[in-house]
Amino acid sequence: MSKVRLADIAKMANVSKTTVSMVLNDKNINVSEETRKNIKRIAEELNYIPDTVARSLSTKKTNILGIINPDIENPFFSEMVKAIEKKAEYYKYSIILCNSYNDYKKEEKYLKLLISKRVDGVIVLSGGKGSTAIDTLKKNKIPFVVVDRYIESEESYSGVFCDNDKGIDIGVRYLFDKGKRNIAFIRGEEELTAANLRYNAFEKTAKDLGIFNKNLVEEESFTIEGGKNSTQKLMEKKEKVDAIFYSSDVMALGGMKYLIRNGYKVPEDISVLGYDNINIASLIEPELTTIAQPIYEMGKKACELLIEMIDEQKEEKIIYLDPKLVERSTVL
Repeated sequence: MSKVRLADIAKMANVSKTTVSMVLNDKNINVSEETRKNIKRIAEELNYIPDTVARSLSTKKTNILGIINPDIENPFFSEMVKAIEKKAEYYKYSIILCNSYNDYKKEEKYLKLLISKRVDGVIVLSGGKGSTAIDTLKKNKIPFVVVDRYIESEESYSGVFCDNDKGIDIGVRYLFDKGKRNIAFIRGEEELTAANLRYNAFEKTAKDLGIFNKNLVEEESFTIEGGKNSTQKLMEKKEKVDAIFYSSDVMALGGMKYLIRNGYKVPEDISVLGYDNINIASLIEPELTTIAQPIYEMGKKACELLIEMIDEQKEEKIIYLDPKLVERSTVL
């Protein structure tokens, strides 16, 4: 079957191609409501699919945004992508989602793909020492916004972040006020800037309180398996531990699985504190006490900021949002 063209719709509706184009793109045009409805009905019956490439050549826009996502299996990023997609839909933008799985070569490959698709802008959720996203996007003059995970670069860029220093400080002081003095910290991988920021904040606050113990720090990936493995390594040291602060909720889920399977009671034996407040944190048993990042708001703000840069040529800016403590059942 041949592709349906604007000319086909115009012929059936007995109007010009320009009229069809204006109506289907919801542009202001002096036609009756009956004609407008007729054009849209014919387009739907013929299953007309707009040629976005052709349209982009004339309008210089595709109304498509790209998202570079580090791990679709991580609920934190899934929730954020959902927020971005909803806000993009509101502004009549479509989304191309690319999962890099924290592989910077794959990230670069997807960036080149998005550029070749003439996307109007990109939201970058992955980042770290190996990321070349900023250089690639700047070189190709593509508007972009970095969210959650900082990218180390000498270039300026727009970003939406939660205040990691504040969030970690709130968490450590909360555990300290609960009488915990042997607080372990499970950090993310060193190649991720956000992981380093959270660890540095933990070290600073723990030292300020006089409770920092390097032996109670483990490094692993921001995954359930990472949380499980790091907790195993921590507990095999036979150090005294009365609380574990995980730098992501998914790590905390893996850590709790290890603890409970090995006879530890949470929170009676060991208190557990997470970071992010993903949806599942309130669904597990015991419910996870955590430092909440405003995940949905971060995604929404990132999309709004990017579209402002595209449609209104707004300047780059950084937005910081505040974390907060969500008390549930894993800290005693």
